[in-house]
Amino acid sequence: MFQIALFALAAVELFREREKRWHPISILLGAAAAWGLVQIAAHRTVYEWHTWESVVAWIANLAAFSIALRRGRGGFLQAMLIFAFALSIVATLTVLTSPLDKVFWIFDAAMDPHPTLGPFVYRNQYAAFVEAILPLAIVQAIHDRKRSLLYIVIAATLFASVVAGGSRAGSILCLAEILVTPVIAFWRKLISGKTLTRVVGGSLAAVAILTTVVGWEVIWNRLQEPNPYSVRAELVRSSLEMVRDRPLMGFGLGTWADAYPAYAHFDDGRFVNQAHNDWIQWAVEGGLPFFGILLAIAVLIFMPAVRSLWGIGMLAVFVHCLLDYPMQQRPALAAFFFAMLGSIAAPDRERKSVGKERHPAP
Repeated sequence: MFQIALFALAAVELFREREKRWHPISILLGAAAAWGLVQIAAHRTVYEWHTWESVVAWIANLAAFSIALRRGRGGFLQAMLIFAFALSIVATLTVLTSPLDKVFWIFDAAMDPHPTLGPFVYRNQYAAFVEAILPLAIVQAIHDRKRSLLYIVIAATLFASVVAGGSRAGSILCLAEILVTPVIAFWRKLISGKTLTRVVGGSLAAVAILTTVVGWEVIWNRLQEPNPYSVRAELVRSSLEMVRDRPLMGFGLGTWADAYPAYAHFDDGRFVNQAHNDWIQWAVEGGLPFFGILLAIAVLIFMPAVRSLWGIGMLAVFVHCLLDYPMQQRPALAAFFFAMLGSIAAPDRERKSVGKERHPAP
């Protein structure tokens, strides 16, 4: 249903736009979807139905990116920050009080017992969602002096919910965002040293308080686990062998789990659904050309993301993709990420100066 809504909105946008101009990332996303069609036509997918599903998902990603690119960002970003703040409160409550196998205390998660965070059944995908949003709060804390404390509390609440969920990579990346975003603003001479100290100091104080409230024991225990990424290392090893066997065409978009068993180095009796590394999974499913398409998107968005400051969140998501699968399995979440990319890539003339102080200190 959400994909149908995206396609309808995209069709309206195309109809309204008199002069058709295509952003380079739009072209790359179109190529990503077309690559799946090439695999199907060439009979180079091990499971055609899964590849068709993936093609539809990539078209939805293109639609989400294009809509955000044309509609601008102001209202969308503010709405997402409010939504994420409310969701982080609900997520913290559910992770602390809901049974491990239940969503919203009631619904069966149909998975191994793990904490659920609001509607999210996987802690790392929730963490990636927060990573994409959290820098917005930090930038607003820099920009809006009167409500700076409010936005600092919002950022700390988002971070504390990730800690409560127990995502190791997510906690590290979110903390890095809290520290790096104001530092980049200072380095670019957008804020004074006084503002840098105020935002960083206030954020760390709020983080310490709220993390203590929600509890840091879960994340601390997970950080103490010996060889926490040993299983992921084995999956990457198998995936590299898969890339070596089909470097050009891959095994078919959306088919990593179907092709993996023939390359598995261990079997603990459980179904392995993803490579737990989006980058290597893209290379396996689409071959090196498809990997190149996604790498080109990350390269093209890098400088606009840094210039915007709040776009640093999507760079963190791409880093998280090296350790897990934020972009896989949940098409709606992936479409949201590409909508964020569309907001970052929107023309400068539409960009509000959210990173610069209204009244910089002398």
